[in-house]
Amino acid sequence: MPATYATMPFHLTTERLILRPWASSDAAAFCDLLAERGNGRPQEDRIRTSIAEFLAATETTGIALLPVQRRAEGDVIGYCGLIIGRTTLEEPEIAYELFRHAHGRGYATEAAGAVLEAAAATGRTRLWSTVGTGNAPSLRVLEKLGFARDRVSVEEDGEVAWLTSALP
Repeated sequence: MPATYATMPFHLTTERLILRPWASSDAAAFCDLLAERGNGRPQEDRIRTSIAEFLAATETTGIALLPVQRRAEGDVIGYCGLIIGRTTLEEPEIAYELFRHAHGRGYATEAAGAVLEAAAATGRTRLWSTVGTGNAPSLRVLEKLGFARDRVSVEEDGEVAWLTSALP
């Protein structure tokens, strides 16, 4: 019989950040963030549908990818949370992406640290992360959070580092 886990807390606050459930009003910011990847800006209607799908998946899985908002400024600067991704619901992946203007200020580490605590609160004992081996900033964030490299796989877009972290 598979293990059952508590639902992840969906409202997380840190010294500088708020992580909370998606709202359809987040679609424009999410489109802008995705546009920074260099593949064009997705249509807001499509992203509003994706947001509805995120919320529905959260109801089913009890884990979530959450928008990251700065407390003082009130702006959405990216997302962070748990996804199934390349792994499983029992041992999900932590995922995060921030606008370039928010890089280098410790926001990813702060948000991901809050998500690690939320994951531990569900009763899970291990998380994964998969990151392109050339993404040194993300690898540094994971190292600061205690993730260790498990293996490297070669995928369509290049080498992917698989990292894991035991939860308290």
